[in-house]
Amino acid sequence: MKMHATTILAVRHAGKLAVAGDGQVSMSNTVIKHKARKVRRIYNERIIVGFAGATADALTLSEKLEAMLERYNGNLTRSAVELAREWRTDKYLRRLEALMIAADDTNTFLLSGNGDVIEPDEGVVAIGSGGIAAQAAAQALVKHAALDARAVVEAAMAIAGSICVFTNDQLTIEEI
Repeated sequence: MKMHATTILAVRHAGKLAVAGDGQVSMSNTVIKHKARKVRRIYNERIIVGFAGATADALTLSEKLEAMLERYNGNLTRSAVELAREWRTDKYLRRLEALMIAADDTNTFLLSGNGDVIEPDEGVVAIGSGGIAAQAAAQALVKHAALDARAVVEAAMAIAGSICVFTNDQLTIEEI
């Protein structure tokens, strides 16, 4: 599932986590909004989620994840697996068009409607139209620059925004 019109980037580096999302909302080739909030905290501010795709679908998935977190006492791994399973098998949910990154103090996952729950090897993961550029830039910065997680996501998102027309410089950044 290819999602466009946004960029979400999560970087776990030097003991810190930063998740950033751009603020642009586009319909076709028209910018509708510049300062949307696509990254938010859930479950008593302990979990950070970012989403790419249809807004209503992403919010539905965020609410479903929060319900799973309540059910499994904040266990992100178990909640992510159960959400992905339900998302893949439920007749209504499997029509949702979104991707999600969910992270807590120790885990980072990319979740999809295909049943994927992917934990990145190197602590860097991105989704959306600018995701490839943001992820490549973040991986290079983590390896070759003396930056903390927040500085990495800020620089990588600036690079993605300079390449992807669906990504702007109005960032929301959450950190753990």
